[in-house]
Amino acid sequence: MNGVIAFIPLLPLTAAVLIAFGNFSGWLTGVETERFSVKLTMSSIGLVCLLALATLLNALHNHSLDTPPVWHWLELPDFKISLQLFNSPLPSALTCLFALLLFIVMQFSINYMHREPGFHRFFAILNLFAAAMLLLVLSSNMVGTFIGWELAGLSSYLLIGYFQQRPMAVTNATRVFLTNRIGDAGFIFGLGLSYSWLGSLEWQILQENIGHLTSAQRNALAFSFTIAACAKSAQWPFTHWLARAMEGPTPSSSIFYGGIMVHAGVYLLWLLQPLFEQAPLMMLIIAAIGLITAVYSFLVGLTQTDIKSSLVYATSAQVGLMFLECGLGFWQLALWHLAAHAVVRSYLLLTAPSLMHKVHGSPIKPVSPKLAQLQWAYVASLQRGWLEALIDWAIIKPVRGLAHDLNNFDEHILDRLIGAPLPAIRRISSLAQFREQKLGARLDNDADEFAQGSGLAGKLTQWCATLFQWFEARFVLRNHRKSPITIGRQLGHTAHKFERLILRPRNLVLFVFILLLSSF
Repeated sequence: MNGVIAFIPLLPLTAAVLIAFGNFSGWLTGVETERFSVKLTMSSIGLVCLLALATLLNALHNHSLDTPPVWHWLELPDFKISLQLFNSPLPSALTCLFALLLFIVMQFSINYMHREPGFHRFFAILNLFAAAMLLLVLSSNMVGTFIGWELAGLSSYLLIGYFQQRPMAVTNATRVFLTNRIGDAGFIFGLGLSYSWLGSLEWQILQENIGHLTSAQRNALAFSFTIAACAKSAQWPFTHWLARAMEGPTPSSSIFYGGIMVHAGVYLLWLLQPLFEQAPLMMLIIAAIGLITAVYSFLVGLTQTDIKSSLVYATSAQVGLMFLECGLGFWQLALWHLAAHAVVRSYLLLTAPSLMHKVHGSPIKPVSPKLAQLQWAYVASLQRGWLEALIDWAIIKPVRGLAHDLNNFDEHILDRLIGAPLPAIRRISSLAQFREQKLGARLDNDADEFAQGSGLAGKLTQWCATLFQWFEARFVLRNHRKSPITIGRQLGHTAHKFERLILRPRNLVLFVFILLLSSF
């Protein structure tokens, strides 16, 4: 079954590459060529369903954990990374479920996306997503899981911004992409800790050697992967990105945020079940996060005015309950919950465009009288708990301000000290040349031959002369009428401005961070 399992993520990846190449080359354009993309997509995902079923039957019969390596990617004396896939019942069962959901959504998308300008682009990205999620579920090492994790995030970004002419779609896609990068950082940190402490990136070895770690190491490792799981599954405080992701087409919303990708965090927790069972503090944190997410999503979902937003907050509430179940130790219940919710939520999101017609005239079920009298809860629900505004204030604005300060430092100090390319006159500007430009000197290669030196000694002499000229013009000739007291006062004001700049909170955080890095 080694070669058979390898074809499960490889088939949709091949379809994605072929459709993307045909679209970019101009061969697949227009309605006439839609049939090719459809046949290639449905053939590949149909074969994937059959192979996934065969893999499940083999896993149930043999009960083996994994297959031999399919491909050796990187091999060093003390480090080896191979593409190795699971052949155990649960990953095979999830592969069958996800492949079937992908088949249904792709079939639905044929008529739904017909005559859309980006028809081929949509199916190329959807095939890429299918390959990513199948690799994520089947990979038996962290590197393969992380590759699928990243490709799924990239596919999500591309399909949220599918309608590129809409500014809101592009903005939402960017916000979702950046939010998920926080989880990716946690995943990478956990990956590094696993190799540093256990010397391996295999999930099975991690599960078998948890007892060799100290309590602090187990908690640190579990915390890193918890951040990744919470960000990918839209758990609090990352819940806000799920509503922004509804900007994409309905089929992609159904399969991404109803059926498959939103459950990736729960699957990651299941892979680390032995780790969390020996880190009770992190299990308590997971349970608390799941409970907070479920309550938050329930309250916010009560005041949503469009069907997709209501469904997406119901999704985050259900996934929050799965996190709560994992935190309480009900791992099997969480997996059954995952499978049932994936099927139901995919169907609900697929039928969302027609649901408004079906429920037209039906009265809305009122909330309890006690909850209806809480006006502050109504305002908080309408504002979605001000969660996104708080994140903007606490994280995005300080980071943006820090980036602005660093950009100013780069443009006004570093570029002038080390030189920066100036396309207008095709030369490199140094500190001396910058001063000559301000004085009106000609900087052409054929002009001002007297000021040009040749050889190393000549260039050093030229640069020293120019530097002394700049110093003389700036501090001697311009300030010959100023007293030392005036010059000292100006220097004091400059030092005071620099001190205020350094004492800004974001700059202090950057300074402490640099000191910590240098200490290592």
